[in-house]
Amino acid sequence: MQYNFKKITTVPTAKDFIDVVLSRTQRQTPTVVHRGYAITRIRQFYMRKVKYTQTSWNEKLSKILEDFPRVDDIHPFYSDLLNVLYDKDHYKLALGQLNTAKNIIDKIAKDYVKLLKYGDSLYRCKQLKRAALGRMCTIMKKHAASLAYLEQVRQHMSRLPSIDPNTRTILVCGYPNVGKSSFMNKVTRADVEVQPYAFTTKSIYVGHTDYKYLRWQVLDTPGILDRPLEERNTIEMQSITAMAHLRAVVLYIVDASEQCGYTIKQQADLFHSIKPLFANKPLVIAVNKVDVRKLEDLKPEDAALIAGMRAAVRGPAALTLGEEEELPCMSTLSEEGVMEVKRVCCDKLLAARVEQKLASRRAGEVLNRLHVAQPKPRDNISRPAVIPHSVAINKAKKASGELKIVTEKMLQEENGGAGVYNADLRKNYLLDNDDWKYDIMPEIYNGKNVADFIDPEIDERLAELEREEEELEAKFQEDKAAAEMEMEPDLDDEEKELLGQVRARRAKLVSEHRRKKSVANNVPTMRRDRTSDPERRLTTTRMKESLGAMGIDTTLAVARARSASAVREGRKRSRSLAGNGGDEDVDAMDADGEEKPRVHSSKSRSVSVARRTSKSKGAGLRDESEKMRAQKLADKAQRKMNKRAKTGEADRVIITKMPKHLFSGKRGNGKTDRR
Repeated sequence: MQYNFKKITTVPTAKDFIDVVLSRTQRQTPTVVHRGYAITRIRQFYMRKVKYTQTSWNEKLSKILEDFPRVDDIHPFYSDLLNVLYDKDHYKLALGQLNTAKNIIDKIAKDYVKLLKYGDSLYRCKQLKRAALGRMCTIMKKHAASLAYLEQVRQHMSRLPSIDPNTRTILVCGYPNVGKSSFMNKVTRADVEVQPYAFTTKSIYVGHTDYKYLRWQVLDTPGILDRPLEERNTIEMQSITAMAHLRAVVLYIVDASEQCGYTIKQQADLFHSIKPLFANKPLVIAVNKVDVRKLEDLKPEDAALIAGMRAAVRGPAALTLGEEEELPCMSTLSEEGVMEVKRVCCDKLLAARVEQKLASRRAGEVLNRLHVAQPKPRDNISRPAVIPHSVAINKAKKASGELKIVTEKMLQEENGGAGVYNADLRKNYLLDNDDWKYDIMPEIYNGKNVADFIDPEIDERLAELEREEEELEAKFQEDKAAAEMEMEPDLDDEEKELLGQVRARRAKLVSEHRRKKSVANNVPTMRRDRTSDPERRLTTTRMKESLGAMGIDTTLAVARARSASAVREGRKRSRSLAGNGGDEDVDAMDADGEEKPRVHSSKSRSVSVARRTSKSKGAGLRDESEKMRAQKLADKAQRKMNKRAKTGEADRVIITKMPKHLFSGKRGNGKTDRR
């Protein structure tokens, strides 16, 4: 039987317990009563409060008492483990106090309900209800220590491993640091911490392994020392409890190298001191760390101590195994003999369980109901068994040693075991020629064998092809250099500079074309200002130089550009002119350092105001028609959202100051999901 301690309900503190119960009473019972109600209705109102509170206490305390295991009803292993970890008396006392508190609360509710039946006013009924609930809360406050203790026990029990006391189990024990956790990590899928110091393992760890298609439980117990029972600590007592109560095969590990810090004599003394715990249990003694010191290298007195332990293993319950199997040796570092130790332990436990079942009364009853029928001979003719001639020959060869049958199981064990050995499936192919068994399988593509198209001289042909490619590449580079020399005859410095400008201009045009093509020529027309010309390349000086080189007179174009710039940027206000003397000339220089034509301040101001009040074009749009078209598209996109009554970015939002679900009164039954 397995025990799942993780399902034990959480034990709240006394304060939280009181808050939960009173809050539940307030939410689940009526809250409105008036002085004008009939006295019977008032009595029922407050009686319901008291009864509901008592029911809540009873349910929650009963749940706690039912979830925690009863020490007298569970397996003796768990009973003693609870006693070791938590003190059985303290544990039973805490549960008994909660049970008493539950009974007292029931009695308080019963007494006050009787008093409420004879309440003569709303005030008296209300005071009786307050007294009843107050006494219930006082009872739970007095048991705050028991609730806190049980919560600590629950948390620790939820972390205990799930151990089945009745299943097939290998119990590993011994002195600290002899290799118990390392053995468990090798034979199971567990990952127990292994460190080169004593008492790394402080509690019982569980792992699982498979043997003969059966599930096995492996327990790694903390190390124990050779001292009286009353001097052992909690860590050691866990191991003693497991050895005393679990029906398992006990694997006692001895460190032959004495690297654990304890001599072989100390390990033998510990074995003989705890030998009464191994009564009626299969026992295996394994010598570990034989890669450091072998049994042959031990001193005579140490070998005699190990022989004494071996003699203790041989008993009426022991199996008739060979000498090597009675004292298996292993090394958890090199994994030598680890699987052999596991096999010996499992075989011993299986044999012991079979013997125990046969010795039971139930097995005898089953055997008595079985009847083995013997056929009656029909005549007196002798009919001996007939063995085929070929089978008899092979049997004789096998008996003489001439024929050795090798099975797949034997090959698997010789080549690393299951999971490592890969069976050879081709050795049994029936082909015309046995040499064809391990040929590479030809691949078929489009109904043709790929092997037919493989050229044995493929490497030479590939090298020749690469040489041809290198020659062609070198010839292409030579032709390209020659063409460039023909296209660029001897030029002077001025012509070379002009040629570089032409090539740069051409590269710029190509990149601009590719950029526009990447965005499907959807580039907005931008105004020529500082945002669109951050490099300040579009100046009147550059215009004058580029157009003047073509023989074009740029005087009017420069004047028009400067006047437009003056209108955009604006002139200084009249009061700034007045500050400079009113009639004094203010030098206005443009970006090229030339004097700008003077404009009267009033005229400049009127032009700028007219410019501001005029209808501006949309950014990135060519004309007014494009702007109108964009506005229509935006309105059309908004129309669908308006039909669905969805809020847009222009809608006004007023955040609710008082959400209804918090201020509209009490919730009904079953509406506690927001709490």
